[in-house]
Order: sequence, then structure tokens, then C-alpha cells
Amino acid sequence: MKSLYRLIKRLFDVLCSALAIVVTSPLWLLIAICIKCSSKGPVFYCADRIGKNNKKFTLYKFRSMHVYHPEIKGEGEQREGGYIANENRIFKFGGFLRKSKLDELPQLFNILSGQMSIVGPRPLSEAGVKNHYIGKYDNVLTIRPGLACLDSLFDYAHGELVVKDNEEFAKKVAPVRDFLASMYVHRQSIGLDVYCIFRTLQLMFQITVLKQKEFPYTKYEAEAEKKVFGKVTDN
Repeated sequence: MKSLYRLIKRLFDVLCSALAIVVTSPLWLLIAICIKCSSKGPVFYCADRIGKNNKKFTLYKFRSMHVYHPEIKGEGEQREGGYIANENRIFKFGGFLRKSKLDELPQLFNILSGQMSIVGPRPLSEAGVKNHYIGKYDNVLTIRPGLACLDSLFDYAHGELVVKDNEEFAKKVAPVRDFLASMYVHRQSIGLDVYCIFRTLQLMFQITVLKQKEFPYTKYEAEAEKKVFGKVTDN
């Protein structure tokens, strides 16, 4: 059954990512023009990430932050390795891209090439993997990372858009997020994958269109927080 599930999932990834690239290609052009009009620098942001079986790959996103120039004052400090992006470097259109998740569209090529999946734990840097997955949650590295998953959903609804302090994020958000990534690996199924996809689309609409800022915990998030902290602190 596991091998059949993996086959179905890979076929789904290839077909959906290829179709999505074709259908959204006009939007890519519009986004590229808006980025160029908003900020000097490349259209795409490339970053090293760790994938399945600890294999390094290059992740692609639309750039949403001003290019960092340490020699120029006023550019905003560089915050590599922090949980919260430096808002001084996020240009206005870039902020929209991040909230709407449209900055992640280029990762469709990562999915098509087999480096990522549509559903899977968020890909982390080498330093992030060492801090969050090695040891207790090393099962996360046994599958492809993805665009949508239980951990990225928690981060989207309760993470960077809400928590603006790195220390608070490290204490309250990161531990639950890591647990949810591992939970997904244990409970992988077509049903859970469908849930993650539709929940992501729902949050994108609520955050971008309805401007909603607060969300109740899902059953998965409540279970994770209770396991990690012994109680559920959300409403």
C-alpha cells in the first residue's frame, strides 16, 4: 500500500505541477514585472535547502525582499537563520507575495523535478535541519519536502504573520511546527494530503482576500500543542 501511495503521489505531483506552470505562466510574467518595478535585483530568490535523505537542492521563490547590501545603511540588517523575516527589507509588493503564498509558485519546478512534493514538510536550510529535525524528528528527512503540510499550515496561520519576535517564535511556534512535520510523516495518506491542499487554499483566501488574522486551532494543531506543551493555549 505504501508503494502504491508513493506512486500515486508522484504522478499527482508531476501532472499538477506541469499543469499549474502552464496555467499560471501569465501570472508569472505579471509578478516578475511588479518585482522589477518594486525593487532592484533579480526576480527569483534561490536558496540551498535539504530534501529527502539529506540531499541538498536549490529552492526557487519569487523575491519578496530588497537585496541585502551590508555596506549601504538603511538597507535593513541581514537576519540569516532567524525565524522572522526582517520587515525593513520586505518591499510592499513582496509583502503581498508572502501573505498570498504566490512567492512560492517557482517551487512548482522543484516539484516537477522530484526535489519536492506538493504535500510535504517545509524544506529547511542545513542549519535549520540540524536544529529541528536531526534526532527526535529525523523521520521528516525520509520524504520529500513540500509546499503544503501540517507544519506549514500552522506556521501560516499562527507563525510569522502573527508572531513578530524571534525568541517568542522559537518557544511557541517552532516546537509545534516540528512536531506537526513529524506527525505528517507518521500519518501520510491520500486523505491527509487532500486536507493539506484544501486547507492551504482556504487560508490563502482568508488571509489575502478576507484579511483574516486570527484562526482557531485545527484538531491536528491542538493535538500537537498538547503533546509538546501539555496543554492547548489557543482559544
